[in-house]
Amino acid sequence: MKSFTVQKFLVKLVVAIIVLLLTSCKNNPETTVTNQPVLSDYNLGEKWVWKYKGVTDEGEVRSDGTDTRAIVNFNGELGMTIDKDTVLVSDIVKPEDSETPRYKWPLEVGKTWTYEKDWTSQDGTTGKQSQDVEVLSFKEETVGAGTFMAYTITYKGTISNSRGYSAKTDEVWLYAPKIKNFIKMTQVQDGFSYTEELIEYSK
Repeated sequence: MKSFTVQKFLVKLVVAIIVLLLTSCKNNPETTVTNQPVLSDYNLGEKWVWKYKGVTDEGEVRSDGTDTRAIVNFNGELGMTIDKDTVLVSDIVKPEDSETPRYKWPLEVGKTWTYEKDWTSQDGTTGKQSQDVEVLSFKEETVGAGTFMAYTITYKGTISNSRGYSAKTDEVWLYAPKIKNFIKMTQVQDGFSYTEELIEYSK
């Protein structure tokens, strides 16, 4: 009888521990896994506004302004305005066919990958960016537009171009799943610091 009572107690104890662990995992943002946004996540009229600024180590301001993106009706489909262009949201949410993407979905704390991108500027200069990426945390972050749960993602590597330029480039991106976008980005590259911060978000 005593043995049965002990066994019953142990069973209850094990169940209690399992429930506690499951609850802890559920409430721990570090266990969150975030998939890539899909078309239905976006809303007509949704808008993001970032403030950007680039400054040299000597204090010279080389860029200073705002960047706005908005979801609009584009020939009967959802489009996102980017500078003077409008891109279909259905194209934006297509899975990236790359082994070295900007974001490697799903996002989760501790994930690592390599980001590589080849580019060509308007004057014909070609270049390459190669960085090691790590998702460091998922927690509340506050920017001009408010407070959001966001991933902190670091990008560390190099950038080079066909004109002989080469430099180390370190970046930190704060990505907020709720608004399907980054809320802050800082970049340090060869004596130049650049920051973008979300100052307005609306649906």
